[in-house]
Amino acid sequence: MIREILVLIFVSILLAGCITSQPSEKGTLQLTSSPTGAEIYLDNQYSGSTPSTIYEVVPGNHTLEFRSNGYKSWKTAITVPSGTSNYFAALTAQPGSVQQVEISPVATELPAVVTARVSREQMVVGDSNTFSGTATGTGSVTLTIFGPGYYANGLVLDSQVKPDSLDDWSYLWNPGTKIQSGTYTIVVSDDGKTVSDRAGFTVIGNGIVTVSSTRYSVLPGEFLTFSGMCTTGARNVQLTLSGPGRFSTGVDLGTNSLTADNTWSYRYTVDNAAPAGVYTIYVNDVPKTTSGSSQFTVHYDE
Repeated sequence: MIREILVLIFVSILLAGCITSQPSEKGTLQLTSSPTGAEIYLDNQYSGSTPSTIYEVVPGNHTLEFRSNGYKSWKTAITVPSGTSNYFAALTAQPGSVQQVEISPVATELPAVVTARVSREQMVVGDSNTFSGTATGTGSVTLTIFGPGYYANGLVLDSQVKPDSLDDWSYLWNPGTKIQSGTYTIVVSDDGKTVSDRAGFTVIGNGIVTVSSTRYSVLPGEFLTFSGMCTTGARNVQLTLSGPGRFSTGVDLGTNSLTADNTWSYRYTVDNAAPAGVYTIYVNDVPKTTSGSSQFTVHYDE
């Protein structure tokens, strides 16, 4: 009997040693660049070339770098979350560097030159954006857009955009309401893909704005802190306070910048002459695509 009990204890110890906490979910990086084929360095370690997907990245702070001959190195600090995140780098040519260009068999032909611009550097989900520019020495231009989600690896919008008699070209992009917020880049190249130009813009929307308060009942002269999160892709939030008396039409408290993790915080001191009653703090992203609100009460001691 004693021997059986000892065996059970030994088995229990072995089973207990096998129970470990589940590791946190690793991150996945989807990496693209213009031009493609750039070398990827994650935390100064070579990790392939673009386009590429890197799996099993430990969440937290890392250094991401893209290198390509003839172009300036693109380097930034990133915070990798759990799940999938996308990064795109538009590399800038080094001054005086020699780019590989296909030589035309006809020496009298002028080299192709293209330019790109956007009508909206900041657009709201649901808006359209007009891409335009000039194109000389080419019969058509190809438009490729890079951005988060569906556009992570680049999506060709049109490969046969024809310039007019003045060498101007234009394209209306209407992506609808299902695109993600974030930073986008439109790349235009000539029909031989020997030269290109790009223009960037941001998309705001399809997110939430939250707000909470450290206190929900205060005396005049006391302070409380409002804080929350904005996931619409905006860089700032706007705060408006509504309540009794002079606050009935709303008092603009100004704008507040978001931190790197899309959070914000604002400390507010209640006016000594503020009327007693219920107040509402309204917070919306800039521009106004969505908003959140929270309430608190101002009272006087009897």
